[in-house]
Amino acid sequence: MHIAAELVGLVIAVLAVTAVAKRLDWPAPLCLVVVGVGASYVPGVPDYHLPPEVVLVGLLPPLLYATAISSSLVDFRINRGPIALLSIGLVIFTALGVGVLAWLVIPGIPLAAGIALGAVIAPPDAVAATAVARKVGMPRKLVSLLEGESLFNDAAALVALRTAIAAIGGSVTIWQAGGDFLLAAGAGALVGLVVGFAGARLRARLADPVADTAFSFILPFVAYVPAEAVHGSGVLAVVITGLLIGHNAPRTLTGSSRLATRLNWQTVQFLLENIVFLLIGLQLRGILTEVARSDLSAGTLALVCAVVLAATILLRFAWMFAIGAASRLLGRKAWPWRYTVVLSWAGMRGVVTLAAAFVLPADTPERAVLVFAAFVVVAGTLLVQGLTLPSLVRALRLPRPDPAEDSLQEAALLDDMARAGYERLDQVRRPGDPEYVIERLRDRVRHRSNAAWEQLGTQGGAGETPSEIYRRLRLEMLAAERERFLESRDARRADDVVLRRVLSRLDIEESMLDRTRDDDNETGRELRTPAATAGNCEHLTTDYGDVRPSSADSCLDCLAEGTTWVHLRMCVVCGHVGCCDSSPRKHASAHFREGGHPVMRSFEPGETWRWCFVDKELG
Repeated sequence: MHIAAELVGLVIAVLAVTAVAKRLDWPAPLCLVVVGVGASYVPGVPDYHLPPEVVLVGLLPPLLYATAISSSLVDFRINRGPIALLSIGLVIFTALGVGVLAWLVIPGIPLAAGIALGAVIAPPDAVAATAVARKVGMPRKLVSLLEGESLFNDAAALVALRTAIAAIGGSVTIWQAGGDFLLAAGAGALVGLVVGFAGARLRARLADPVADTAFSFILPFVAYVPAEAVHGSGVLAVVITGLLIGHNAPRTLTGSSRLATRLNWQTVQFLLENIVFLLIGLQLRGILTEVARSDLSAGTLALVCAVVLAATILLRFAWMFAIGAASRLLGRKAWPWRYTVVLSWAGMRGVVTLAAAFVLPADTPERAVLVFAAFVVVAGTLLVQGLTLPSLVRALRLPRPDPAEDSLQEAALLDDMARAGYERLDQVRRPGDPEYVIERLRDRVRHRSNAAWEQLGTQGGAGETPSEIYRRLRLEMLAAERERFLESRDARRADDVVLRRVLSRLDIEESMLDRTRDDDNETGRELRTPAATAGNCEHLTTDYGDVRPSSADSCLDCLAEGTTWVHLRMCVVCGHVGCCDSSPRKHASAHFREGGHPVMRSFEPGETWRWCFVDKELG
């Protein structure tokens, strides 16, 4: 009962602190650590000590798996070179650099113990870095690099730590260290590949979303335990398994299974990662009690912590700028200096660092000092870098992801998918299928595609787009239907099984309603077609020259007919301005059918993307 009460208290504290942090726009990991530190000195609060096995075996695998299944395997393949330099090269560089400095400033410790400390604090935390990165609107390529680094650097750091601990108790040659690293990487990768492909095939056979989600909960441990048993990297095995499972999920899982898995794993990740940050703070009192038994003076201890924290930050800067200089010397494209500065500053440490610190053997010289230095690095990087990273990104004027560009890519993709759906519908429909059913299917797909296009541009002649009106009215209808459902439930007019089935249908329909984008487009930037989305058909590559628009800011056909429009399009051949396909009369498409002019462009302010009616391509 005592343990259950503590768990409930931890969860309540996490929910309260994260809610306040979100409201005040403060970084939640840092707030949780600070609250934990304060709570550790409150009378009656128990002493918390996280055994390293609990973190490394019980918490780390599901946390890494939850991050890996939501990461992009495609992005990882593209950025595998930079990710390897950060997750392996930087980890080794940091471990050696911090190790030498710790050996010089901490009296009486062997070099191997210093390197062990360097390995402990080498890996940045995936949660802290990417949470801040997404919040401040960091360029997505940088976010992908931080995610990839944070997924794979734990494996390199733990292997380096294992080698350093072995060196503390005896002699380890560089060949042994290299062999251990290759064994850990090879065995971990092999186990991850086997579990990833086998898990994807097994999940494809599970039709029940509940059974599928339950099976997904054991996959991180199925990958981690065998890899560690053969002296491989369990962390690497979990990451590879998660990347493969996430990559294959759209092909192997049903929509309901994907929805259930995503929601359940987001909940697990939220609770675990935030509870761990709270526990990091709660352990401070115990760490200080152990440090007090050390022979080092307070001044020496402060010097050690300051040197280790400064080295952790500065070595990352040195590595990042060295990579840029080497790239330029080799004639390769280097990062802009602003990107290098931000990547260098986004090195917050977290749960893996503190858990790895407790892995140090009890007989390690000055173990308490090493553990305390690791805690200072975690708290210091969260405080110094976590609080200032948003300001740094804004000061350097890094380009934020453009919501309008996202909407343009989304609309083009949905339009392309809709055409594939129409083609399949024409192939599989039977002669006896009612035409009104076919039209209902086409209307649903058209509505989804139009809703995406309506997120672009300004709202020309209407206060709301048709999709926004549809969603508003349908939500009101669903609210009325739910009230009648509650009346029937309370009056016992239907069996509970029937009631749950009906409620499930209401919930599914509500979740399917096309939501409008709730973030504002950036002003002052021209919306062009992204290179990855642009087509290159002969119509789009033709130079039609400059033409005079038939209207400055309206659809003349709509005005003549007394109708309204949503967005405006202009024919690049003759300059005719007409309304889009989300508008009631679709005059831009009608102009193409009548005159055969193949290409139009957006006539909305700040947009220059084009569309080919013939080849159905965005340009």
